Amino acid sequence: MNRYERQIPIIGYEGQEKLLNSSVLVVGAGGLGSAVIAYLAAAGIGRVGIVDKDTVDVSNLQRQIIHAGKLGMNKAKSAAEFVRNLNPDVEVVTYEFELNPENVLDIIRDYDVVVGCPDNFRVRFLLNDACMLTNKPYVHAAVYAFEGEVGVFLGKPCYRCYLPIAPKNHGGEIIGSVAGVFGCLQATEVIKLIAGIGNVLSGRILRIDLSTMEFIDIKVRQMRACPICSGKLKGIFKENYMGNCEIKRFE
Repeated sequence: MNRYERQIPIIGYEGQEKLLNSSVLVVGAGGLGSAVIAYLAAAGIGRVGIVDKDTVDVSNLQRQIIHAGKLGMNKAKSAAEFVRNLNPDVEVVTYEFELNPENVLDIIRDYDVVVGCPDNFRVRFLLNDACMLTNKPYVHAAVYAFEGEVGVFLGKPCYRCYLPIAPKNHGGEIIGSVAGVFGCLQATEVIKLIAGIGNVLSGRILRIDLSTMEFIDIKVRQMRACPICSGKLKGIFKENYMGNCEIKRFE
């Protein structure tokens, strides 16, 4: 337990055992995912799954710091190598392919918590819907330039109550440290959730503009017409993750 001696006074031995016996799926090993993976592994999460089909490019290293020295390597594989070097207590499972409507349910079923770190709305909606159908906690974050948001969805309301359909994606502009900040916030929410300490951002979105240090706490209310919270959606269908990701097929 020497590895965890600085956090055990906060979460207790029981909390540490909960972390070591838990499993977390991280979808995306980019800017957000780098911080999430690093700090969850350091905290002693027992099993970490990592989903990413992309390979490491030099332009990634401005924010995706766990991939240093691994140009051309698959990001999930690179992240797994980082975790094994950092903490041998952690089992790592890699998924070196794209998460899609055909495989998402099979993958997330094996994990206690799902952390969304993708760079597009399609995967965010896919994770939300799959987590709702399987009763999995979904820890969300998104970043752009100096801004970002983080929230936790533990059932109703869901992410679609906050954002029913996908807006147009922003460009890829981002200050690297901003991705790190929000990835750290995601990792902290996961640790709180599993260890059972503190107040998680359940049904809330915390938005921060780091250029002005303005914090906005948004209470997400369940939308009456939400096709997910209403129970109308009975499965994951590819038609629902095209275009603006509006739910078009329910069963």
